[in-house]
Amino acid sequence: MENLIWLIPTLPLLGFTVLGLGARSLPKGMAAFIGCGMIVAAFLLSVGLAGPIFSGESLSQDLFTWMRGSRWSVNFGFQVDQLSWMMMLVITGVGALIHVYSAGYMHDDERHNYFFAYLNLFVFFMLLLVMGNNYLLLFAGWEGVGLCSYLLIGFWFSNNEYNDAAKKAFVMNRVGDLGFLLGLFLTLTVFGSLNYSELFAEGADLEAYGSTAIFTAITLLFIVGAAGKSAQIPLYTWLPDAMAGPTPVSALIHAATMVTAGIYLVLRSLAFFELAPFTLNVLMWLGLATSIFAATIGLKQNDIKKVLAYSTVSQLGLMFFALGLGAYVAAFFHLVTHAFFKALLFLGAGSVIHGMSGEQDIRKMGALRKVLPVTFIVFLIGTLAIAGIPPFAGFVSKDQILLAAYEHSPVLFALGIGASLLTTFYMFRLLFLVFYGQSRADHHALEHAHESPLSMTLPLGVLAVLSVVGGFLNWPGLMGGNFWLQNYLSPVVKEAEKHHHISHSTEWGLMGLVVALVLATIFLAYQKYISKAAVPAEDANEAGVGKVLNQKYYVDELYDAVFVKPTQALSAWLGRIFDPKILDGLVNGTGTGLVAFSSAIRKIQDGAVGIYLFIFAFGILLLLAFQFLF
Repeated sequence: MENLIWLIPTLPLLGFTVLGLGARSLPKGMAAFIGCGMIVAAFLLSVGLAGPIFSGESLSQDLFTWMRGSRWSVNFGFQVDQLSWMMMLVITGVGALIHVYSAGYMHDDERHNYFFAYLNLFVFFMLLLVMGNNYLLLFAGWEGVGLCSYLLIGFWFSNNEYNDAAKKAFVMNRVGDLGFLLGLFLTLTVFGSLNYSELFAEGADLEAYGSTAIFTAITLLFIVGAAGKSAQIPLYTWLPDAMAGPTPVSALIHAATMVTAGIYLVLRSLAFFELAPFTLNVLMWLGLATSIFAATIGLKQNDIKKVLAYSTVSQLGLMFFALGLGAYVAAFFHLVTHAFFKALLFLGAGSVIHGMSGEQDIRKMGALRKVLPVTFIVFLIGTLAIAGIPPFAGFVSKDQILLAAYEHSPVLFALGIGASLLTTFYMFRLLFLVFYGQSRADHHALEHAHESPLSMTLPLGVLAVLSVVGGFLNWPGLMGGNFWLQNYLSPVVKEAEKHHHISHSTEWGLMGLVVALVLATIFLAYQKYISKAAVPAEDANEAGVGKVLNQKYYVDELYDAVFVKPTQALSAWLGRIFDPKILDGLVNGTGTGLVAFSSAIRKIQDGAVGIYLFIFAFGILLLLAFQFLF
């Protein structure tokens, strides 16, 4: 099985090739079967590597030399260790469920086959990102998922707003990617290698290569890339707009896989980050600020997918917060549980949209639990998981992040709780407004409301189960567990060897406090949106702080004023003045000048012998004068 590692990313690439070439001729059912089958096969092959991975081995396979310099070389090869294997399971496992869901959701779309081709290509690049044995392959996958994100966000390209959202995602990610690329250049310059086996070999003395400043510079550049891909301040605004893509895209790319690439980059580069304490502090505060900032915006969003989008930004911020605290396993654990419950919530939202004939405004819903009973149950499970109600998956992973925050500072603990409580409130606001109260739906939409087909509800059921039991992957010893994930990651993530120094009584007290506050927050949401039957105001009627939150702190408007409009004005000036009058004038003037010069000097070539003799004599005099003087 170890010799077939290369086949895991090759299968989705093969799927993309077949689906892309046969997009016009393949029946929809066959295209869906090929698209889903390739990812399921990749998942099964990944599961087949469990034996050596559980025994603590790291598998590697070099295929060929990709690039070679005078002092360095990069092979095209794969490395499967405990970290990358778990990522492979998330990518192919959750990806397979989303592919199956897409077969029902996109069935009537005229470009159905292209959609599955793009999904397969995305999974290929994501696997390349996590399986590559060097930074250059990681970067190739990094750029590839950016390309697929552009294709999938703008999949319905007849709508200009969706095209703008795709371009925005592409451009903002390029800003972050430039930082990452500069970090790779600096790494290659300092260490002479981009291969993990050389950079992070056991016993390698990285400090011998330079001072703390070198590692700080490299890791800060890496953070720029991670902030772009994982939607952190200030490069987060692309992700909410990316909801323009079909809902399965939101679930796959913007909840479970692509946006976690920044977390994976930090975890893969821990040896660098641990030598740059300043960067870890930046990570901590950046993540905390993003988590709280995005959560406050989520309080006033009324598009069902936009609420989940800002929730994703907030949860990613929580993961960065954990990384900055040094709670690396807790960050990765939350990445895994988040993939389960956020994919569930996005697909649940897609089921609501599908059942409501495309409606996404939660103010035009209500009482849907009777019309969409299966969707309601799975959405409730996802909401309980993200809110952190025991024993759901989000409870355990969030608790471990908050515990790490408490170890550092009660202030950080309080701020972390604040972000979590905001999440609880807006998620139950969403649940109550969509599934409870009186129906506010349009008569036509309500008349045609229906539960989704089995191809959509079956993946929802599997994700719901994972959202319930996912927490047992790293169930704490305090509650009878054995921190399985922490022990499993110990060969790769050295933080797994650290242990908490908080008494059991204190830990129980903190856990009880958090759960009590979460329950109180749910009660507040219930009082407002069920007991008082409050309905969010129209956007134009919002005022004060509510309007600021509804308008997302006007960050998009600020970016538009500071970056977009000046760039457009400069481009317009270049097109109107510089290009035709200066650049074209220079080119045309050069030609005109040469013609004039040629016309002038050709007159001395008119056959007059006297002129030739004069020039000859004048030249001799110049030569004699030059010799006499110099």
